[in-house]
Amino acid sequence: MKITSIQAPNADFYCEQITSYISDRLRLPATFVTGIPWQERERMIDAGEIQVGWICSLPYIWKADRPDPSIELLVAAIMEGERYKQQPVYFSDVVVRHDSRYRTFDDLRGARWAYNEPNSHSGFNVVRYHLALLGELSGYFGAVTESGSHQRSLEMILDSRVDASAIDSTVLEMEIVSHPSISDRTRVIEILGPSPIPPWVVSRDLPDSLRDSLRSVFLEMHQNEAGKAILREGMIARFVSVSDQNYDPIRDMERIAQTVRQL
Repeated sequence: MKITSIQAPNADFYCEQITSYISDRLRLPATFVTGIPWQERERMIDAGEIQVGWICSLPYIWKADRPDPSIELLVAAIMEGERYKQQPVYFSDVVVRHDSRYRTFDDLRGARWAYNEPNSHSGFNVVRYHLALLGELSGYFGAVTESGSHQRSLEMILDSRVDASAIDSTVLEMEIVSHPSISDRTRVIEILGPSPIPPWVVSRDLPDSLRDSLRSVFLEMHQNEAGKAILREGMIARFVSVSDQNYDPIRDMERIAQTVRQL
C-alpha cells in the first residue's frame, strides 16, 4: 500500500511515522511516497496508484463531486490548541513582517501579496472568498506572486520580497516550532476561517474491509502510546470521522470566490 501527503513538506516527517504505524498495526507493507512533485502524487491518487492521501479540502470537493469519484473520506485531524475548539477545522493566518506598516487586511490594498498555489483553499480560495465578501472583485493587491508553497510564501515575507500572505495555520504553527525566531519576526494581522481541515482520503479500489481497518487505525491512534507520540509530533489531538457534508462550506466558499476575477 502507498501513502502520501500533498500538504506542506514540513509535515512529511510525521506522515512517514504514520505510514510506519499503519504498516505495523495492519501487518502489511506500506510505503510513504515523497520526493516527486505534488502534482504527480495527486495524479497517482486519482489513478489509484497511491491508495491513501492527505489532500487539501478544495481538491477534495472537486474529486468527490465527479460522477464516479475514485476516492472517499477516511478521517480528518483535530489539531491541538484552543483555537481549534476540538473541531476538524483550521485557519488561514494573514502574515506580515513584525516591522510592517500593515496592521489590518484593509491596509493591504495595493500591497505585494504571495499565495502558495491556485488549488489551495487556505492560501488562495479563502482569500478570494474574503475579497468577494468585501466586494473587491479585481485587483485588490498591487502585485501578486505564486510562490509554490506556504513555506516559500513565508520566506518571501521574511526576506521583504512580498508584504503579506495567507498561511495555513497548521503550517505556520509547525514552522514556529521548528524555527522559533519566526514568531518574533512576523505578525498575524487577520485570521480567515475557520474552514474544514484538509482530509485524509482512501481509494475506493481498496476492499471495504481494508478501508474500515485503516479508518480504525487512525481513529484509535490517540488511545495507543505509540500513536499518541506520533500525534504529538504533528500537533494533532486525534483523528475523527467526517462526512462529505462537512466539506459543504468549502463548496459554498468556492462558489462565492469564483466571482473574484483577480486578486
